[in-house]
Amino acid sequence: MNQIIANEKKIYDLTKFTTTDYEGQISCIIWFVSCNFRCLYCYNDNIVYTKKGKYSFKDVLDFLKTRVGLLDAVVLSGGEATIHNLIPFCKEIKNLGFKIKLDTNATNKKQIKEMIDLELIDYMAIDFKAPKYKFKDLTGTDFYEKFIDTIKYLIKIDFDFELRTTINTSLLDENDINSMIETISSLGYKNTYYLQNFLETSSNIGNIQSSRPINKEKVKSNILNIQYRN
Repeated sequence: MNQIIANEKKIYDLTKFTTTDYEGQISCIIWFVSCNFRCLYCYNDNIVYTKKGKYSFKDVLDFLKTRVGLLDAVVLSGGEATIHNLIPFCKEIKNLGFKIKLDTNATNKKQIKEMIDLELIDYMAIDFKAPKYKFKDLTGTDFYEKFIDTIKYLIKIDFDFELRTTINTSLLDENDINSMIETISSLGYKNTYYLQNFLETSSNIGNIQSSRPINKEKVKSNILNIQYRN
């Protein structure tokens, strides 16, 4: 890895141990700074708005060298990891023998495709933020079609990934969720679709608060396997 790249502090924080973020794998989580979205419910606002992190790629690789044989995998999260050049970093991680899971908004298909072609990703968790008609209002971007294009690509090549949505019913209601279920089902998505509750924290990008629970009986669980988290 280029020494300049290796010393860039693009990593906000490092969770050194987790058994929940990559199912079946003992992992660590790398939290990358910055994001190309501004999701209203995002409670990682400190990460999203930060330009410089606490750790460099070299710092994390030095840590990972001490965890060979102890950890199974590395989770790349954020922020949005794919706004950074992940290729050299992931090659080094793979050389150490770790699996890699990518948490992403799936808008950088070019880099995702390159990482898959180079066999640098083993699994992906992708956030489906909102239906098309609410996407810009919720994320602050016009990247819906980029997201859809990546999903089509992953389904076409039969890559192992999951889709998940964070729900605050003041932003997304049961009708919105059903629209999203119909969308991904029509694309050929057959894996589990995870619905996770919005967690109220001391701050978030949209300054929103908790809302009523989703009515599970109104969710079209006959179309896809739906699982609820937290």
